[in-house]
Amino acid sequence: MNYQEVLAHAKECIGAYCKACSTCNGKACRNQIPGPGAKGVGDTAIRNYDKWQEIRVNMDTICENAGVDTSVELFGQTFRYPFFAGPVGAVNLHYGDKYNDMSYNDILVKSCKENGIAAFTGDGVNPAVMQGACQAIRAAGGVGVPTVKPWNIDTVREKLALCREAGSFAVAMDIDAAGLPFLKNMTPPAGSKTVEELAEIVKLAGVPFIVKGIMTVKGALKAKEAGASAIVVSNHGGRVLDQCPATAEVLPEIVDALDGSGMKILVDGGIRSGTDVFKALAVGADAVLICRPFVPALYGAAEEGVKLYIEKIGAELADTMTMCGAKDIASITRDMIF
Repeated sequence: MNYQEVLAHAKECIGAYCKACSTCNGKACRNQIPGPGAKGVGDTAIRNYDKWQEIRVNMDTICENAGVDTSVELFGQTFRYPFFAGPVGAVNLHYGDKYNDMSYNDILVKSCKENGIAAFTGDGVNPAVMQGACQAIRAAGGVGVPTVKPWNIDTVREKLALCREAGSFAVAMDIDAAGLPFLKNMTPPAGSKTVEELAEIVKLAGVPFIVKGIMTVKGALKAKEAGASAIVVSNHGGRVLDQCPATAEVLPEIVDALDGSGMKILVDGGIRSGTDVFKALAVGADAVLICRPFVPALYGAAEEGVKLYIEKIGAELADTMTMCGAKDIASITRDMIF
């Protein structure tokens, strides 16, 4: 089976909303929610993809003729590639009823670990979602990153207790999920956090804490002040606010602002090829998240689909590194793109 065959299988079972496009660029689904689409007119998701395509790579093959090393280290873990599967929630609502969040995470976490990367898992109103995700991460020896929504502090404590029991090597919070209606309707209310509130959550985590949903230098510095070990430059794929800039547009200034801080910087949003991964690393990201394309890969062929997708992106990254003269991840520099 090849990747195109995986997508063909996915089209048969992925529900009415996702089109399992060969290139997931946000255009076929646009503002369609439920589904993989974005909020409002869907401008942000499309812009995320388009802005990575505007960045070009500089070919340079006058260099040592040797293999490339695509591995990366993050918080004491070594991974085969510098990209990870992003968190997805409510898969049966958005992508059809072949899987629910628990069965989706079971396959994703296991398959990602077996193929040298890690999966970030989603969260939901149903407590079984986080429970199931943490069980999958525990079974994978802690190789996974549970992503907790910005609930009220009592709920966050309960979720983080599950994360600690799972032994995950890191924990994340998608702080930009503050815009989701079901969080605002909680009593007490959930949603955005002050620096002080976030600092309390970081301490509760007990492992490196990743703040996902940073789109400004100001936000990045607030996350640093709160004690976060890493950020993910992300606009939630355009799903929580329309008319945002693309992540590719804001990443350079955030990288420059955090230079020398020791914080790890990840980025997501519209990254759809190994060449896109290379571009993000050249700007200065330490690693990237790829989210939506993992869904049709998994729906189309379960573990094999995830494996094929990881190998596809990994091979594209290795080829780009070879053709641009980068022998390893540390060798990828900003002058390799324009």
